[in-house]
Amino acid sequence: EFQQRVWNELSKIPYGKTVSYNFIAESLGDKKSVRAVGTSNGKNQLSIIVPCHRVIGSDGSLTGYAGGLWRKKWLLNHEKDFSGAEKQLEIF
Repeated sequence: EFQQRVWNELSKIPYGKTVSYNFIAESLGDKKSVRAVGTSNGKNQLSIIVPCHRVIGSDGSLTGYAGGLWRKKWLLNHEKDFSGAEKQLEIF
């Protein structure tokens, strides 16, 4: 099922890193499936296990997150702080 394929791709995103919806769609072999990727991402109810918060807009913007954009920003910054990544996410 498409949704499971999306979630499988989400689980491959390393801690402290982000990818775009376009990147996920391309990873699935269908660049035109960007909106379907977003829909599948939004249906994720296991965000602790399947890290949907690591998907951002292609322009680097934070986009929808069931827990609120403030929480998405916090999670991404928290992961960057503890992953050894050099740069903080500076949004808002």
